[in-house]
Amino acid sequence: MNYRAYWRFFVVARQFLPLLLAYARDRKRFLLFGSSRKVTPDQRRARAQALLDSMLTLGPTFIKLGQLLSTRPDILPPEYVEEFSALQDRVPPAEWAQAKTVLEEDLGPLEERFDEFETEAISGASLGQVYRAEVDGEPVAVKIRRPGIEDLVEADLRVIRWSLPLIMYFVGDARSFSLETLADEFSKTIREEMDYEREARMLTEIRGNFLENDRIRIPTVRESHSTRRVLTMEYLPGTKINDIDDLDDRGIDRTELAETLQRAYLQMIIDDGVFHADPHPGNLAVQADGTLVFYDFGMSGRVDPFVQDKIVDFYAAVADQDIDGILDALIEMGTLSPEADRQVMGDVMELAIADARGEDIEQYRVQQIVQQVEDTIYEFPLRLPSNLALVLRVATVVEGVCVTLDPDFDFISVATSYLQSQGFIAAGARTFIEDRAQEVQDATRSAVRIPPKLESVLDRVERKDLVVRADIEDSDRLLARMTKRLILGMLLASTLFSTAFLYAESTQLVAAIAGGVVLVLLAGLWWSFRTKSGVRAKPQFTRQSMREREMESSSGLGPSFDDEGSDGP
Repeated sequence: MNYRAYWRFFVVARQFLPLLLAYARDRKRFLLFGSSRKVTPDQRRARAQALLDSMLTLGPTFIKLGQLLSTRPDILPPEYVEEFSALQDRVPPAEWAQAKTVLEEDLGPLEERFDEFETEAISGASLGQVYRAEVDGEPVAVKIRRPGIEDLVEADLRVIRWSLPLIMYFVGDARSFSLETLADEFSKTIREEMDYEREARMLTEIRGNFLENDRIRIPTVRESHSTRRVLTMEYLPGTKINDIDDLDDRGIDRTELAETLQRAYLQMIIDDGVFHADPHPGNLAVQADGTLVFYDFGMSGRVDPFVQDKIVDFYAAVADQDIDGILDALIEMGTLSPEADRQVMGDVMELAIADARGEDIEQYRVQQIVQQVEDTIYEFPLRLPSNLALVLRVATVVEGVCVTLDPDFDFISVATSYLQSQGFIAAGARTFIEDRAQEVQDATRSAVRIPPKLESVLDRVERKDLVVRADIEDSDRLLARMTKRLILGMLLASTLFSTAFLYAESTQLVAAIAGGVVLVLLAGLWWSFRTKSGVRAKPQFTRQSMREREMESSSGLGPSFDDEGSDGP
C-alpha cells in the first residue's frame, strides 16, 4: 500500500505541479521575490478547467473529490465551483470478466444465483457499475463495486493527506478550517460509499419513511443477493428527471414534481434525520404516472436533532424575512463566524431571498453587494462543519434540479407551507396574534425600563457629566487616505521649496539629494491616487444566470453544457 501511495503521489504531483507553480507566482511573481499578481475571473476559469481535466485523468477518487468540492463555496472561488458542478461519474465500466469475478467471489456461480444476467452495464460510475438481471422471474438492478477500487482509493487518500500541508500554503487562513474538515469528511464519505452493506441499510431505512407516500418510489433490497461489494435491488425504470421534453410529452406537471422533490428532502432532513445525499439527475427518475424514483444511496447521511432544530429556525426566519434571525441561525449552526459584519451579511441574505423567490434583481444592486462582500470577506469567513457538508450538497443540487423543472419555482413558499403543515411554524391568524402579543409584551417591558434610564441621563446632563462619543464609519478608509495625501502634499511642497533654495545657494550634490527626496514624495503621492486593485468577481445568482444562459443558448450566442451522468439504473 505504501509503495502504491508513493507512486500515486508522484503521478498526482506531476498533474498538479503546473497549477501549483501558477498559484505560487500569484503570491510572488518570481517565486522567491516580487510583487503579487492580479488574477482575473477568466484566468481562474481557465485554471478550473485545467484542474478538472487533471481530476478526470487521475481517476475515481479525484472525480469524487471534484464532486464534493463543487458544493464547497467556502473553499473555492465561484468559477471553480461552477466548472466542477458539471463533473459527473462518466467513467467507462470495467471489463465484464473482472466484474464477474467480484460477483462470483461474493455470491457464487452466476448461473445458479440469477435467472438471467445482461453482461453490458446500464450505468458506469467511478466506484461501481450497474447491470440488469432477473431473480425469481423479477427484474433487478445489480450494483458491483469496481474491481481493485479499494486499494486505489486508500492510496489516493494517503496522497491527499500528505499533500494537505502543501496545499495549505496556497490558501488563506480563513479557508484552512474548511479545508481540513473537507479532507476528513471526504475520507469518511468515500469509504462509506464503497460499503454496499451500509448503503443497503440506509436505503431500507429511508424507504420505510416513505412507505405511505404514493408520490415516492424507492427500490427494495434483495438481501439474499447483496454483500459488501454487491448490491441487488428492485429494478425501477423511469425517465431521467431533467429530460424535460419527455416529461412534457407524458403530460407530467413539472412544478408539482419539483414541489414533490423539495418536500421529500425537507422530510428527510427535518423530520426523519436520514437523507439521500446525491440528488443529481442521474439518480432521480420519473415514472409514467409522475411518481418520483430515487436511485443510489451510497452517498447518504444523518442529521442530528440540534442541526434539525436550527434548520427549522433558519427556514422560519427566511419565511418571515427576519434577517437577524437568519444570521443567528447560521452562527448557531457554526456556518458563520460570530465576528461577521452583520450589515453586509444582511444585504447578502436579502439578495439571496429575492433570488430564491425567483425575483428579478437590479444589476447595480448585485454589483454593490458583491463589492461589499469582497471588501470584507476575510472579516466573516463562511465555514462549513462536516455535519452540514452533505446538507449543503443536497440543498445546492436540489435547487438546480427544481429550477430546471420550473425556472420560477418558489423554494421559500414550498418550505414555509411544509413547515406549517408539519407544525414547525405557526400559520395565518395565529401567527399574527402571537406577533402582536409579543409586541405588546416588549412595549410593556420598555415602558417600565425607560423612565429610570431617562432620569439617570437627565441627571448627568444637569451635572454637566454627559459625554457623547461618535464613531465615524469609514469602511473604505477614506479619512486615512485623505490624511496621507495631505501629509505627503505638505512635505512635497516644503521639500520643493528647500530643493530650489539649496540649488541656488549650495552644492549640486546636496541639491541632487534633496531632489531625490522630492521624487520619492512625488511617487508616494501618485501611488496614493491609484485605483484600488483587486480581484472583482462577477456576480452569479442561480435564477438570473440560468435565464441568461437559456436565452444565449436558444439564440445560438453561447455554449450549452451536457452534465448528465448516472450512478443508478
